Amino acid sequence: MIEFEVPEIDYTRYSNRQLAAVPLAVLTVALVVLASAWAITGSPVALGIDFTGGSQMTVQSDMSPAELQAAFSPDPVSVQGVQRYTDRYVLTFSESNIGNLREQAESAGLSVLGSGSTPASFGADSMRIGMIGVGIAFLGMSILAFALFRTFVPSVAIIVSAFSDLMIPLAVLSLLGVKLSLGTIAGLLMLIGYSVDSDILLNNHILRRRGEFYESTYQAMETGVTMTLTSLVAMAVMAILATFFNIQVMAQIGFVLVIGLAADLMNTYMLNLSLLRWYKFRGVKR
Repeated sequence: MIEFEVPEIDYTRYSNRQLAAVPLAVLTVALVVLASAWAITGSPVALGIDFTGGSQMTVQSDMSPAELQAAFSPDPVSVQGVQRYTDRYVLTFSESNIGNLREQAESAGLSVLGSGSTPASFGADSMRIGMIGVGIAFLGMSILAFALFRTFVPSVAIIVSAFSDLMIPLAVLSLLGVKLSLGTIAGLLMLIGYSVDSDILLNNHILRRRGEFYESTYQAMETGVTMTLTSLVAMAVMAILATFFNIQVMAQIGFVLVIGLAADLMNTYMLNLSLLRWYKFRGVKR
């Protein structure tokens, strides 16, 4: 059995500013990416058909992607091959009239294996509900942080860390052109839970348990880092397998969590820790 040992980092070598600089710089870049995408396209992250409306169809054919594009009017927004198959494709359309699209597919001699559509009005409702859900979850997490610690700096440290955990994956989605969908929203909701869990663990060890500051930090890291890395590896495996078997929702959830959990390690044990150390020693450099 493989045993993972969390290394003991000598935090005394770094000032609070040095610890906070890297995660804050990454957060700044993420916000710039999202703001730029919003200014250019009207949305910080491209929206999938779950939120804009449209149709998807899985077909079996010996045609090339270019020939499949030409077989429909309007043209598919994207043509993606299905893992393990050389003759199966997932076609995405901005058109929500799936009946008309199926007729065109049959006229072109394509075998339709599955199809579905989302009306534009329903997509807009889904988008609004999804954003409200993320907002409520983040607000609930913030209230929980203040209720548990009842002091400003430790509570804000949790909130800022969780906020960064959300912004970084969204920026990566925007840069890679991955569209926001119900799967990615589910991943973001799960990420809030993972983030607050690791941050509360660290805060609780440092603020409520007896022992020297760095001793409490290492004790929290032994549990927290192991827990986060285990989840990260599990989500990576899930994302890879789901992509291979073309289970899009699971692949999207896994992708968001892999990026978010990696960001959480940085934010928890650099940004959050620097704020806690400043709070614990009242700004005195150690």
